[in-house]
Amino acid sequence: MAQKYKTEWDLKKLFYTSLTDPRIEADMAKGEKAVEAFAAKYRKDKSWLKDPKALADALKASEALELESSPAPMLYAAYRKELNAADKQAEALANALDERYAKRANLLMFFSLELGKVPDAMQKKFLAAPELAPYHYLLKKLFENAKHDLSEPEEKIFSLLGDVSHGRWVQAVDNIVNTSEVPFGKKRIPVPEAVEMLRNLPKAKRRALHQALMRTLRGIAPMAESELNAIIARKKITDELRGFAEPFDSTILGYENERASVLALVDAVSSRFDLSKRFFKTKAELMGEKKLTYADRGAPVGTLKKKISFNDAAKLVREAFARLHPRYAEIFDRLLENSQTDVYPKKGKTGGAFCSGSVGQPTMVLLNHVDDAHSLMTLAHEMGHAIHTERSKQQPLHYQDYSTAVAETASTFFEQVAFDALSKTLSEKERRIALHDRLQDDVATIFRQIALFNFERELHTAVRAKGLVPKEEIAKLMNTHMASYLGPTVELTEDDGYFFVYWSHIRRFFYVYSYAYGQLISRALYEGVKKDPAFVERVDAFLSAGGSASPEDIFSACGLDVRSPAFFKEGLAGIERDLAALERLVK
Repeated sequence: MAQKYKTEWDLKKLFYTSLTDPRIEADMAKGEKAVEAFAAKYRKDKSWLKDPKALADALKASEALELESSPAPMLYAAYRKELNAADKQAEALANALDERYAKRANLLMFFSLELGKVPDAMQKKFLAAPELAPYHYLLKKLFENAKHDLSEPEEKIFSLLGDVSHGRWVQAVDNIVNTSEVPFGKKRIPVPEAVEMLRNLPKAKRRALHQALMRTLRGIAPMAESELNAIIARKKITDELRGFAEPFDSTILGYENERASVLALVDAVSSRFDLSKRFFKTKAELMGEKKLTYADRGAPVGTLKKKISFNDAAKLVREAFARLHPRYAEIFDRLLENSQTDVYPKKGKTGGAFCSGSVGQPTMVLLNHVDDAHSLMTLAHEMGHAIHTERSKQQPLHYQDYSTAVAETASTFFEQVAFDALSKTLSEKERRIALHDRLQDDVATIFRQIALFNFERELHTAVRAKGLVPKEEIAKLMNTHMASYLGPTVELTEDDGYFFVYWSHIRRFFYVYSYAYGQLISRALYEGVKKDPAFVERVDAFLSAGGSASPEDIFSACGLDVRSPAFFKEGLAGIERDLAALERLVK
């Protein structure tokens, strides 16, 4: 089996042969022609604003347009950049294409804007029409969001300026970070690789590399200061114009969550930072230390296995997925056999890991595997995203994209499946280490991400009030919120605050709550499967739902009441039980 697996993306096979492949321009021209035809037809014939059948026909036409107006050219340029930050030709093509896609979106903007403005009586008629039943949720969300829409000329301006006032700022810092190197001994290590290496080094080397990494990030901080202040100030302008009261409101609405549910999550986790503080106190005891440094927060407390090759990791994860359901192993195999997974780190390649998928396009997974248990779990996490993406393709085109809030539920669910499979291969001593590692992941996914949400909230408020927050204050604020969940056991230095330079999540404003949301829900789903293996069909119903309902309604169909604050408190109580078990093992 392992011999079939390919460990590099084959963009030539999956997309185009080169940046000058004539099919790129042919696909762009085809898409632009289709967009122009759609816009001309429905700007002239306005019957779709008054007649349910005419609107159903227009929505079907918009689905066909989504396939004709392919994102493949932009994806190809973006994926090349992910593999090599120094690929300036790919970056130039991406910038040129972005302008063309923005103009294309502007031509279509009238459709949703005008539909959103139909009178309340017509909205009710559309929502009740049998012809529009397949589009009911889509229309419901469109009508709810319409109150934040601006005029068509204003929306076009924001669309055209979006990349240059946000995207290129973020790309500039990303380029600098991914091409910068950290001095380590006699070598210089790319920043993303240094971040990945930290957890596997012995204490002295780990702390030395961390200090060098923070000095490197501090050197990049002047650029990151300008970038963050600029993009947060832009967000302030757009939020004010659209009528959003809080800086996180547009994210929650965009993720299709209910505001009360998300704030209940944030409050519940923030009120239980005592759990994460207890964890780090226990971690220090396991490591034989009185105090830990920021470099130690993800350090191992023992060795599970000295080395887990990618082939071994893939074998274990695949078999665990197959036991859950054969269809999940089939998806896993397909993505690895078809060159849709890029496995190993290399200079210039984006750090971390992700899964990317678009309607009508291949699902792509990027990893930075370094032959350890953490990388095995990352493989399971990203393949969880991939399975969710592939299962959602059962939905009609307009529901294949799913909310970011439910995305992290899928990934962490499959991560837990892999964790239990790994635990079964371990000795009793190693299981104690594994329990620590599982709790460490919970702390990072739930408590750390909510601490970062709180950091973002305060940073956005400060930029809005002051106009500019200097890099030193951003770093100090970062340390304040990291200390809120780490507790007194972990000592932070002034330089540690400069991790904000590297942390890409804060450029996707308030995205991080979705990690905690997803983790607590996935724990509940996995408990259901462990109690009754047939419960996996409910899980699959969620995975196959795509974006056909709100996250709250999708999970309600699985039997979970995520609208209730008690749900999140119950999930945190489960983490407390695991923590108590670890504390008993240490005594």
